Amino acid sequence: MENELETYTVEADNLKIQVKIAQYSGKLPFYELVVPSISPAMQALLDDIRHSLITDVHISASEILDPTAVTMLKNKFSIRSNEIIRAKFPHVDPATRNFLVGMLLHEMMGLGKVEFLLNDGSLEEVVINSAMEPVRVYHKKYGWLITNVTLSNESQIQNYANIIARRVGRQITTLNPLLDAHLVTGDRANAVLYPIATKGNTITIRKFVRDPWTVTDFIANKTSSSDIFALIWLAIQYEMNMLISGGTASGKTSFLNVCMPFIPPNHRLISIEDTRELQLPEYLYWCPLTTREPNPEGKGEITMLDLLVNSLRMRPDRIILGEMRTKEAAEVLFEAMHTGHSVYATVHADSIDETIQRLVHPPLSISPNLLNAVNLNVVMFRDRRQGIRRTFQVGEFLTSDEGDTMKAKANILYRWKAGADTLVKHNESFRLFEELARNTGMSHSEIMKDIQQKEKILNWMVKNNLRGIERVGKIMHQYYIDPKPLLDMVSKNSSPDKLLK
Repeated sequence: MENELETYTVEADNLKIQVKIAQYSGKLPFYELVVPSISPAMQALLDDIRHSLITDVHISASEILDPTAVTMLKNKFSIRSNEIIRAKFPHVDPATRNFLVGMLLHEMMGLGKVEFLLNDGSLEEVVINSAMEPVRVYHKKYGWLITNVTLSNESQIQNYANIIARRVGRQITTLNPLLDAHLVTGDRANAVLYPIATKGNTITIRKFVRDPWTVTDFIANKTSSSDIFALIWLAIQYEMNMLISGGTASGKTSFLNVCMPFIPPNHRLISIEDTRELQLPEYLYWCPLTTREPNPEGKGEITMLDLLVNSLRMRPDRIILGEMRTKEAAEVLFEAMHTGHSVYATVHADSIDETIQRLVHPPLSISPNLLNAVNLNVVMFRDRRQGIRRTFQVGEFLTSDEGDTMKAKANILYRWKAGADTLVKHNESFRLFEELARNTGMSHSEIMKDIQQKEKILNWMVKNNLRGIERVGKIMHQYYIDPKPLLDMVSKNSSPDKLLK
């Protein structure tokens, strides 16, 4: 018995198909691409057109090696294949012709039916394990799903790995059977060839988020609250340093991305990541940097430490580090904090206490007295049973002399109360408001008034469903350029349409 859970449309290269997610009795949910079947005669026609295209369309060596030329090549093939189909079958309707052209493009320039999976915004991961198994996907709503997409043989998977490698100017061969590449689209692809992957050739593609979360989403879905974001907004506005902690897949990077639009537009921002995940609004003065793997000869590697050291020579006001992993990078990052740069980074730790322990012990081994440079620590948490992510703790580090040694401890300002699913106040701040007052000249009452004003703006944005990176960016930009029109709209609870034009 079939229970249809969801149906929606996916488009790739102007070709639209339906996706059906269903659950059959006694089985896990199943992901089905509803692709029109192609008869043997039609397949023979496509093969004939493919041979004609190979003969007719001339591609230079520079176009083959240029990873950014994919769109241009697709246009060439699309125009010529349309001409061939019109000449051979003048009575074919436009819908059928578009379908044939799309299938040709996928087979010749792409990854076949896998292209539809890569264009499904609901998927986070696409995994080809071998030709003996169907392709699996990780769906944002349903988790891991088996699909009805299969590959005919191992050679086809290796061909797909070669296509991915060429797009980024790399090679994957029997002698070099590992590939880790960032595609032009931002997706990250990893391939391992047989016999290193003993089941068969395998490809894993982690998709770049096309529609990232925003502060409005996080408040609306209770990942965090408007008063917490108002506090973070004020801290970021006045160049406080912040670490975001959490376990694997707890939402650290997403939370970091959500907070970055709070940065004023006249500040130079440099981000350093292994994989490009941050997506920031256009108004920010932003220079994104990513690391690079060494080539097959072991040359050309660019590490996070290389980029971090180099970023200090780029006159940054703000530095974002995707993840703090090594002692050398941590030392440079804390040195940047102490030399007046505003720094944001993520750390693997499940609480503020654990964050301190992770920082002061190997492999990071930061001296406890340096932790004073961190003004705020946010801890993210993932409830795997309910499938929710929450801000678990918000707090600060306190350091004190204990004999000949310096000790650091946590002061939790807010904590998540699981039973009520809310963030509640836990302790008063010993450092944050004092440092804000010292840096801004504001009194405590002025700081609290500013936080309340920001909280009202955030609640107004939620009420008006003001989401999307650029839409949120426009509101933040307006706040820093001229806040009066924005504050008038918030006080009158009027529509944001005028600001968004």
